Amino acid sequence: MSSIRTLALAIATIAAGTAPAFAQDTTSGDTASGKRYTIVGGYSLTEPTRNPVVANTLTDVKGGGAATLSFSYNIDDHWSVEAWGADKIGHDVKVNGGKTASFDSQPYSISGQYHFLDADSTFRPFVGLGYYEANYTNESTAGTGVLAGQRVGVETVKGAVGTVGVDLNINPTWFARADVRYFQGDSDIKINGVKAGEAKLNPVMVGVGVGARF
Repeated sequence: MSSIRTLALAIATIAAGTAPAFAQDTTSGDTASGKRYTIVGGYSLTEPTRNPVVANTLTDVKGGGAATLSFSYNIDDHWSVEAWGADKIGHDVKVNGGKTASFDSQPYSISGQYHFLDADSTFRPFVGLGYYEANYTNESTAGTGVLAGQRVGVETVKGAVGTVGVDLNINPTWFARADVRYFQGDSDIKINGVKAGEAKLNPVMVGVGVGARF
């Protein structure tokens, strides 16, 4: 969790230190209101909140980071529908401190979002709720742990995702974003084709990004 704490502290520091610079351009006559499409590119760190028991052994799944991209259709100045996805995230699996396996996860989601305050407000918090799936690939074993030498597979996870975040408007088109996403769902873990546990990781993702409305 230390990497997520570091990123969260960086978000808070940047927001506090640059708030005066995020003032609207009132001389151009442009406005964020009425813009129907939003694209955001960013980077997120993820950390599981639960660790699975595999073959009667408690494992320790480590988080990682990945680039993210989202596209939203803004129904009006407050409601939007967001399609979001991340690049592959590498995870190490440890037992008693030793690496025993690794895998990649790649989540994607669709959510409804509500944005508070006026479209041209400097700070605009938002919340979202939706559905996500995450594909697991490149499962492999390592070392001499409980999974070493076994054929491990993790099925696609499906479930709910909740989002809280804030946009810091730079001008009517460009803005910076910080958000936190919580994913809840589970899937089967199989060893040599036989179910041996559940991948109920329920990860948290903390991200920052830069977006544009048009």
